Amino acid sequence: MDVMPFLQASFVIKLHVLGAVTAFAIGVVLLRGVKGSGLHRKLGYTWVAAMAVTAVSSFFITGLNGANFSFIHGLSAWTVIGLPMGIAAARRKNIRKHSKDMTNMFVGGLLIAGLFTFLPGRMLWSIFFAV
Repeated sequence: MDVMPFLQASFVIKLHVLGAVTAFAIGVVLLRGVKGSGLHRKLGYTWVAAMAVTAVSSFFITGLNGANFSFIHGLSAWTVIGLPMGIAAARRKNIRKHSKDMTNMFVGGLLIAGLFTFLPGRMLWSIFFAV
C-alpha cells in the first residue's frame, strides 16, 4: 500500500475521497440501522452533505477522459438532482420513494462509481494494488 499518490493529489481530489469515504461509512450504518429515528435523520443529513460534496467535487476532476467529463459525471449529476428529491420524499412521508432514491444513490453514486476508481492507472489502484 502506497499512500503517496493520495498525499500528492490536489485538494479537490482529497476532498472528493474524504466525502466518498464518509458517505460510504455513514451509508452502511443507515442501511443497516433503525429507520426513522432521530439518529437516522441526523446521520441522513450528514450523509446527504457528504454525497453532495462528493458529487460536486467530481465535476472538478476530469482525469479519466482527459479534460472532458466521463459517464461517471452523469452519476454525479443524477446524485445532485436526486438528493433533494430523496429528502422531499421523506418529508412528504413517502418512505418507499425515499428509501428507493437514497439506496439507488448509494449503489450508483458510491458503489458503482467507486468501483471505477479502482481501475488500473487510477489513483486508488496505485494506492492499493500497484507494486
